[in-house]
Amino acid sequence: MSRESALRGMLRGRPEVGPATVHIDLTNACNAACVTCWDHSPLLTVPRSRAWKRRALASDVVRGLLDELAELGSVRRVVLSGMGDPLVHPDAHDLLEATVARGFAVTLMTNLLAADIERVAASGVDTILASVQGVTPATYAAFHPGWTEEHFFTLCRYLRVLARAGVRTKHVQVIDRDTAEELVPMVRFGARFRAARVNFKLASLTAGTEACGITEAQRDRLLAEDVPAAREAARALGVTTNLDLFERQLRAARGDLRATVPIEDVGCWMGFVYTRVTAEQDVLYCCNTEVRVGSLKEASFAELWAGPRWQTLRDRLGRGEYYPGCARCGKFEQNAKWAERVAGARAKVAT
Repeated sequence: MSRESALRGMLRGRPEVGPATVHIDLTNACNAACVTCWDHSPLLTVPRSRAWKRRALASDVVRGLLDELAELGSVRRVVLSGMGDPLVHPDAHDLLEATVARGFAVTLMTNLLAADIERVAASGVDTILASVQGVTPATYAAFHPGWTEEHFFTLCRYLRVLARAGVRTKHVQVIDRDTAEELVPMVRFGARFRAARVNFKLASLTAGTEACGITEAQRDRLLAEDVPAAREAARALGVTTNLDLFERQLRAARGDLRATVPIEDVGCWMGFVYTRVTAEQDVLYCCNTEVRVGSLKEASFAELWAGPRWQTLRDRLGRGEYYPGCARCGKFEQNAKWAERVAGARAKVAT
């Protein structure tokens, strides 16, 4: 998909072509229990059922979907992820290699601990989004109940393998009450392991995980001291970050630490370029599980993309009628970039 065709679709409110990025959840199962996780945190007031946690896409379903996406012609990137960790899927490494073999740029979202790390490094994966969450044994263990410093040092060893292999690896650092003091060390950690980028994200909390949220005092300190210091450290070390976006998240949380993004400032454009497929074969409008389009058990992906349900959702969100979860948009950075492009395209048309 070209940027121009996507923009033309956004300007007229109906896409000309299929999505550029498709996010596939291989499994709901996870080897971790991150405290902020909506699905596996031990703090959840209503835990997920064992049956839900066992769900995974059958390998033949994944391969069939990949074939359909290749035929669609617009898809450039496939994100392999999960409501848990994709590498827990029994055929994860085979499916990773199969996705690469079809010519897609592949992003793998994982905590890395379940990896055959040498095989992942040799797979041809384009980008790894490594879920780090803490850069000392103590904070790492606090964020991952049940894990120890041994797990932390395994992560470090795997990151070193990826760095030596030249695999483009971005570090994801979710900021909660325990990790909030480590912004500058996180930048240094990124430099040590040659991270392509360090992505900071304010913890998005609900259903019992709210206790993990940063305090108002922490937020004020982050804005006044830690973000500027981390920005300076990143400049000095040559580390790319999203600290400008993170600062916007912190300011959006003023008065309501559950809100992490000012979505109304940029709008939602994901319905023209992105979608997510769950381990239950549900097709989501974006990464928000409450915005469901349909199911691959009932229709092909192409039929759903061009169908009335998807278009109704595009129209609704285009009017600014957001869902509650939109205040915690996981695609805010992408939406902000597309908002700038749309504004530029509209200005060009006006002149």
